[in-house]
Amino acid sequence: MKVIVASFPKCGTKTIASALKELGYDVCDGIDHYELHYKEWMQLFYEGATTEDFREMYENIDACSDVPACFFWEEIHKAFPQSKIIFTQRKSEHEWWASMLRQIQSGDGIKFRLMGLLCPTYRSILKFSKCMGNVVCGFGVERPVFGKYKFNELLWRMSYRRHNEYLLSRAPRDKLLVLELDQGWKPLCEFLQVPVPNVPFPHENKNARLVKDMMKSHPTFQRIKKELLISSAIVVCVLSITLYYFLF
Repeated sequence: MKVIVASFPKCGTKTIASALKELGYDVCDGIDHYELHYKEWMQLFYEGATTEDFREMYENIDACSDVPACFFWEEIHKAFPQSKIIFTQRKSEHEWWASMLRQIQSGDGIKFRLMGLLCPTYRSILKFSKCMGNVVCGFGVERPVFGKYKFNELLWRMSYRRHNEYLLSRAPRDKLLVLELDQGWKPLCEFLQVPVPNVPFPHENKNARLVKDMMKSHPTFQRIKKELLISSAIVVCVLSITLYYFLF
């Protein structure tokens, strides 16, 4: 582990992960944590973890970003004390919450409700997300098949403040970069001591497009779409047979 992106979600984490990948780092970001370390994280959510647990999880990865790793940046840094820490935050809490709310709402709709009902993989992701929210914020997002999504804005805002304030007070200064994304490549590359690439600085997940983009191409969501198709076909067949039985 060389780099820990410790920013709270919706603070440019996807952009930084993309930039690190462009610089040649192997990045564990977002859903990668679920895919690679589901068992380990679920155990942590319920029972806790040791420094050695974090070392085993990330010893063969260059960088980590986004949830849930960003919430445990200090524990990961204890496992890898030579790693560098990158931190970003929104210009205001109001701006951050507006972006977070758009991200939550981007995963709503009939298709996502059906996925939660019919797709084992998506249900597993929702369970992972809910457990993480309970641990970090005290309240995960409730995503029922019917009715409105439920989330506690107050607890999310409090978690955002605590996270940022604690990190800025506790992260070792000689290992920390407080980055403004509009500064581009220069401060990031100077901090990491790598050459500036001859490509534009990335801007990912603009307008909360992450879920839509992943639905189009990410292998896990391609599997979910297949599960939805198979489960839907089974439901249609069962209903058709049942209807035929009662009518004829």
